Amino acid sequence: MNELSSTIADASWMAVCPLTDIVPDTGVCALLGGRHVAVFRVGDAAPRVYAIDNVDPNAGASVLSRGLVGSIGERVVVASPLYKQHFDLASGECLEAPGHSVQAWPARVADGFVWVAL
Repeated sequence: MNELSSTIADASWMAVCPLTDIVPDTGVCALLGGRHVAVFRVGDAAPRVYAIDNVDPNAGASVLSRGLVGSIGERVVVASPLYKQHFDLASGECLEAPGHSVQAWPARVADGFVWVAL
């Protein structure tokens, strides 16, 4: 384990999966600390990763990781597969109904793995 890995482990970050396990511009669901978390990889050459709660507050179903990733203006979003609301991947804000926003979590890539801090 290198210095970055030990720093991540010391900061209560949790390894989700290798970055290569997430197809670019899609998400996966992970159970972290008892929470359903949607983890997204955006881009291929210089990928960015995001993590938000996976439960769609409009439907009560754990489905956001299966939504379509895209952008609205400068915002990177996922569209819920059920009711099509857009959630900002950086903040968790629901663009159509801010009162139905979800929690966003810090996410990063280190040593080829995606890490999320709850």
